[in-house]
Amino acid sequence: MSFFERIYKEDLPPRAKTVYMYLKDRGNKDGECWPAVKMIAKDTSLSVSTVKRAIADLIHYGLVDKECRYRENGSYTSNRYFIK
Repeated sequence: MSFFERIYKEDLPPRAKTVYMYLKDRGNKDGECWPAVKMIAKDTSLSVSTVKRAIADLIHYGLVDKECRYRENGSYTSNRYFIK
């Protein structure tokens, strides 16, 4: 059984499948990664809003968890994603 078998069988939109595979490819051995939404959009040729919708889909289906991250000065930085 392939790692992506669940992704292939889920009723996910194509955008979510694309972003999931991108996150999986970028993840470390613990399944963590922290690419910026703009970078995901650029690398996958999707729009920023489509990437945001795809991430929401993945969270809804329980395939990814998201942790918001902030710098020491309180400004926002890229999220950390946990691939399940």
